[in-house]
Amino acid sequence: MGLLDRIERGLERAFNGAFAKTFKSGLQPVEIVSALKRELDTRASIVSRERVLVPNRFHVVISPADYDRLSGLGNSLRDSLLDEVEQHAARQRYQFAGGLSVKLLEDDTLAEGQLRIESRTVEGRVLWTPVVDVHGRRIPLRVGANVIGRGQDADITIDDTGASRRHVEIVWDGQRAGVRDLGSTNGTKLNGRRIAHSVLEPDSLIEIGRTQLHFKVVPQAPPSDDTAFLPRQNRLPRQNGLTPGGGR
Repeated sequence: MGLLDRIERGLERAFNGAFAKTFKSGLQPVEIVSALKRELDTRASIVSRERVLVPNRFHVVISPADYDRLSGLGNSLRDSLLDEVEQHAARQRYQFAGGLSVKLLEDDTLAEGQLRIESRTVEGRVLWTPVVDVHGRRIPLRVGANVIGRGQDADITIDDTGASRRHVEIVWDGQRAGVRDLGSTNGTKLNGRRIAHSVLEPDSLIEIGRTQLHFKVVPQAPPSDDTAFLPRQNRLPRQNGLTPGGGR
């Protein structure tokens, strides 16, 4: 990294640390995503040519007004933030020392539209969790068979008249996944090809009727209470834990 790059990143770090930006209409999720990406870039530490470490625990500190509005987005916001962090790290070939977590907290010293990103690296074993994203929801899969279909007896129920009551199952053995059509009327497609059964790789697309399910395996941080990481003025009672696997 050249001198100008280091200076530019230092300025970005200082700008973000103070208060990234003020928006008259209130803070928007896309601005949080931008700030998280910038935090990854500015905190990246080169360990070796093949290993660049970045923080894996994040606090997004915002005003009470923004907190009340954004925390109402619930799982959708949580999953979007985690996806963006994961994808940006993958594109930049960054590595995490442990599982990812993002927490949304409020600070009454901040005005609406202001935010602060605080991050740290927490070493630990990464727990890989299989999930499917469908209609904006992220649903964790259990070990064993996970039946997907239109019927109420399915493990994951989808509202799609093109799906059979028990359409397809995803089997997870703790390390690998497979997908199998359960004799459905309209069949199942995997990454655009009709299949009866197949090995299921991460980042695969399963199509059932008009419904698309994205299969992913995401890093999960074990639940922890890291409020001591925050400055004293930010230790407020309300917080929204955006940790994968936490209350999904």
